[in-house]
Amino acid sequence: MLRGGVAPVEPAAVFHPTSDRDIAQLIRAAYQQGFPAVSARGHGHSINGQANTAGGVVIEMSRLAEGHADGRPRIAEEMRYVDAWGGELWIDVLRACLEHGLAPRSWTDYLYLSVGGTLSNAGISGQAFNHGPQISNVHELDVVTGKGEMVKCSEEENQELFHAVLGGLGQFGIITRARIAVEPAPQRVRWIRVLYSNFSTFTRDQEHLISLHGDGRNKFDYVEGFVIVDEGLINNWRSSFFSPRNPVKISSLGTDGGVLYCLEVTKNYRESTADTVDQEIEALMKELDFIPASVFTTDLPYVDFLDRVHKVELKLRAKNLWEVPHPWLNLFVPKSRIDDFDKGVFKGILGNNRTSGPILIYPMNKSKWDDRSSAVTPEGDEEVFYLVALLRSAVEDSSGKTLEYLSNQNREILRFCDESGIKMKQYLPHYTTEREWAAHFGEEKWDRFNQRKTSFDPRRILATGQRIFKPVPDSADAAAASLVRKGKASW
Repeated sequence: MLRGGVAPVEPAAVFHPTSDRDIAQLIRAAYQQGFPAVSARGHGHSINGQANTAGGVVIEMSRLAEGHADGRPRIAEEMRYVDAWGGELWIDVLRACLEHGLAPRSWTDYLYLSVGGTLSNAGISGQAFNHGPQISNVHELDVVTGKGEMVKCSEEENQELFHAVLGGLGQFGIITRARIAVEPAPQRVRWIRVLYSNFSTFTRDQEHLISLHGDGRNKFDYVEGFVIVDEGLINNWRSSFFSPRNPVKISSLGTDGGVLYCLEVTKNYRESTADTVDQEIEALMKELDFIPASVFTTDLPYVDFLDRVHKVELKLRAKNLWEVPHPWLNLFVPKSRIDDFDKGVFKGILGNNRTSGPILIYPMNKSKWDDRSSAVTPEGDEEVFYLVALLRSAVEDSSGKTLEYLSNQNREILRFCDESGIKMKQYLPHYTTEREWAAHFGEEKWDRFNQRKTSFDPRRILATGQRIFKPVPDSADAAAASLVRKGKASW
């Protein structure tokens, strides 16, 4: 097995469950008999092998939904929720919900990820400013803990486990069922892109849009953006609005430091409201200060918009450009330092250099995140923080060093943040030492994370691919357990 196409890791076995009871039985045996580790694997999209476990057992979560009727999503129309198996793909959850005219409220940009996988991180996209991440839209979970216990948890029942598992990186239990909030699904989407040459203007407009509240007429339903630092990216991948017969040149648009910024917004609507959508969009766009000649608009079915990245995947697969290493870097950057990040990274480290993939940037509201969950956002009182996602693919060139080049570039960006005092947090984090993980969580949250680990996975056998905790062979070792609770154990 590969770690995101970056490094090989071999488990001792792969387990294909037929029910959540099979999973509980396996973990109970691991807990009681002391074999090394158990990790759940959804659809195999972890970047650095987090879903794998060297010498342990990988639970293949996708198989139940494929082969067993009880693994299919179940929709409660009147109660406005869907129950989904942890290994179910979000695209299949969407399709099942649309049969009832419903859809989840918060998404990821790519739908071929598992429910349990995204809920173990956070699950973010352009709807997060309004609805929060996917973990803020869960009513209830069924979880198998590191002791092999099958536990139902929610805000009202087993609350500590509920909040621990959401954003918990698989450390406290395996999600076998999630009850997810849904709402009436729109039918169509008006999708708009506009360009900016000035970063401060771009971020000001983004922040304005995510501050809008009230009914759907007075705000966009999706707010994202991306950075264009070389001529190639403006006419490919996510820039598919631009006609290949009429390519756009960065140099022709008066860029600030050779960089362009694209704002992406959408307005959802139903056929019955099509008459008013143009007026609503016009009113919102009048408040923005983009390059006037850069407006690109399309209209498409709601499901086609949500599944847009998969269409790109199919094209890349046809060219053998999908199954390549992906040295991605995802950062949460505080609003107060995003200008410094732009100068040092977009215009500095990345300016006029090979980027090998899209660079997303968009703001979110911290108040939409529940601090009781295990997910980490930038520390402090700032309401707004930015996702910056460098989603690169290491397609080897004649030098054969693309992966090394991009990996070094990632390290240079992290080093710049550290030396500049930009207190960013990694999303989909990857660390290898306890000191790094403690710094990632911060003192208070790290203490709580350790306490939860001791409570729900005392032998530390779950999700060892994250490299947060090392398994404890003897759970009766009081001295080691004490050190774990205090966060002082080293490995």
